Amino acid sequence: MTRKTLSVCIGLALTALAASALAADTLAVVATTPDLGAIARAVGGDRVEVTSIARPTEDPHFVDARPSFVRTLNKADVLVEGGAYLEAGWLPPLVDGARNSKIAAGAPGRIVASQGIALRDVPTSLDRSMGDVHPLGNPHYLLDPVNAKTAAGTIAAGLCAVDAAGCDLYREGAQRFAAAIDAKLPQWQSALAAVKGAKVVTYHKNFDYLADRFGLVVFDNLEPKPGIPPSPTHIAELVPRMQAAGVKLILVEPNREQQTPEFVADKTGARVVPLPLMPGGEEASDYVALIDYDVKQIAAAAKATGAPGAR
Repeated sequence: MTRKTLSVCIGLALTALAASALAADTLAVVATTPDLGAIARAVGGDRVEVTSIARPTEDPHFVDARPSFVRTLNKADVLVEGGAYLEAGWLPPLVDGARNSKIAAGAPGRIVASQGIALRDVPTSLDRSMGDVHPLGNPHYLLDPVNAKTAAGTIAAGLCAVDAAGCDLYREGAQRFAAAIDAKLPQWQSALAAVKGAKVVTYHKNFDYLADRFGLVVFDNLEPKPGIPPSPTHIAELVPRMQAAGVKLILVEPNREQQTPEFVADKTGARVVPLPLMPGGEEASDYVALIDYDVKQIAAAAKATGAPGAR
């Protein structure tokens, strides 16, 4: 073997060792939903490999528990969940099947992003007649970008607990994410300032935090109660109330049936505004892009319909 050949071999070996070391330092992070995945990716950067279980267009309450998810969770170093019972119907059996002590409840690798969030609609009592009410409050808090900053800090702290060597990087990632939100927030508020106080109807209680952050008022929902499909009786009662109140916007998630929103829009002169709940689709590749897209859609629809704001 010539000296030149030996040098090449040594160089390749060192490259392989470096790649192996890098792979060993990379955390396998599983997020239950794409919005959590996007925030975890922003916080962890190249030090994390993030996989999201739910699809961007999927209802996060109801996710098909496929066997591949069990294998993914079995290899995870960290599991990031939304908490507040959002994933209660499908996550526990997947975690049980994964048999991974790193992500068991209470383990350092189990991050609950709702910690530190002031949740809305916390029930004073639990009664099935109230519909699908979450005992800890409304779990759709991530559509408020200020709450997303809190979640980023919680994720950074959780990653630090698992990987102390990368803690500075995680904290810097959370700070960059918060700075990106702070830079965009005045623009988003300005875009919706003209319709502050405008009444909107939503399908499910997914948009309450978004509406509250930007000064919109949720007038009612197409669902008569959370998780209960729209009924003819409820819709018949809702339409004249919308007409009397001048409601011009109906905010709808992409996973919902469209017949009911379109019917109500036709009867009231309102406009259906499709809004993605999570990044990862064609509209938005990351969290900031998601909020940017949703704000622009609401602003454009409000301008087109002349939706009134509070004056």
